[in-house]
Amino acid sequence: MKLKEFDTIIDVRSPAEYAEDHIPGAISAPVLDDAERAEVGTRYKWESPFEAKKIGAALIAKNVARHVERFKDKPGAWRPLVYCWRGGKRSGAMAHILREIGWRAETLEGGYKAYRRWVVGELETIPEQLEFRVIHGPTGSGKSRLLGALQAAGAQVLDLEALAAHRGSVLGNLPGRPQPTQKMFESLLLDDLSVLSRSTPVFVEGESKKIGQLQVPEALIARMRASPCILLEAGVETRVDLLLDEYRHFLEDRATLDKQLDCLVALHGRERIAEWKALAARGEWREFVTRLLVEHYDPAYRRSAQRNFAQLDAAQKVAISGADDAAFARAARSLFPRAALAAA
Repeated sequence: MKLKEFDTIIDVRSPAEYAEDHIPGAISAPVLDDAERAEVGTRYKWESPFEAKKIGAALIAKNVARHVERFKDKPGAWRPLVYCWRGGKRSGAMAHILREIGWRAETLEGGYKAYRRWVVGELETIPEQLEFRVIHGPTGSGKSRLLGALQAAGAQVLDLEALAAHRGSVLGNLPGRPQPTQKMFESLLLDDLSVLSRSTPVFVEGESKKIGQLQVPEALIARMRASPCILLEAGVETRVDLLLDEYRHFLEDRATLDKQLDCLVALHGRERIAEWKALAARGEWREFVTRLLVEHYDPAYRRSAQRNFAQLDAAQKVAISGADDAAFARAARSLFPRAALAAA
């Protein structure tokens, strides 16, 4: 889909449809809001298509007029792409008015449904075209921090946890950032994948099939699991420092922390969970995080990583010497020139 050639992408579906998923960068300009769409649908089903169309036309005309006010400063050469669910009446109505004004508006053939089919198809084929370097290491070794340092150094990076708004562990929820829907996650993922060069390696963290509540597409997981690995090595004290920084919001919200720890009762039993909670209640945070690492995260990491990543035993090892930015900048510099040379 040639989406980048348009100046603006306009989603005229209802706010609920837009919230579930939309083309990244598209603006929401609903020609029917959620209640209006429900009313038109009800009339269509229980009265008649004719009555529904009369009501719908009046509502669409009113709403399109309101949106045109938002666009009145656009130049004459403005070229927007308008889409709705199937590329039919809602997007057609908006595009017709915009064209009558003189703008070069087009509609997306097939609408959101065609876009969604395209996303699913692209996510099945693009991963195989990319060369990944998969970053591993036990929880707290700074994998996300290293990705950020690599990106700052000019390397290609795919940050799945940033896209998923989750750090991929039982305490992985980000404060004030709910996870996107599965469809929105896939749209954001494709948007990132589509701009990556096929001639230069892409650094990505070794994830499981799920990040929080979201599923990583199967083709991407398969490609990552067959790719060369990089293993981060960091001492326990450094890992505790990094996790204390990451978990700062939990340290300030004990109720949420206790609720998340309760999710581990089936794995560790109530007695051990009670011990962890007691450490948190006393503010013994370094001991709390150390025990969480040694008793929960490290055994889980060893079971998962060795089972799922075939090249992990041959991984390039990178020492993380501290929790400061300089340590990760050094690690990034040690990796990026080698990766660029290997791809040349």
